[in-house]
Amino acid sequence: MAARNSIPSKMGTRVPSSSGRVTKDMTFAELIMKDRNAAEKLADKGLFCGGCPMAQFETIENGAVKHGVDIDELLKELNSNE
Repeated sequence: MAARNSIPSKMGTRVPSSSGRVTKDMTFAELIMKDRNAAEKLADKGLFCGGCPMAQFETIENGAVKHGVDIDELLKELNSNE
């Protein structure tokens, strides 16, 4: 059985680091698979990436930049539950 924080690699998707921290180079799909509550935090910032087909490929940093969201603040909030 896979470790709780690991995600099977599909379609070139990277597996998150074992640290469990959310990083700017994770895809939105990786983030949401890691933490289902993250979708609500993203939506609060105007990032409805959980339902977007690009979630499999787009990094958190790219999405934040495209939507005018401060990446450092977003990462701080996403990692606040640890």
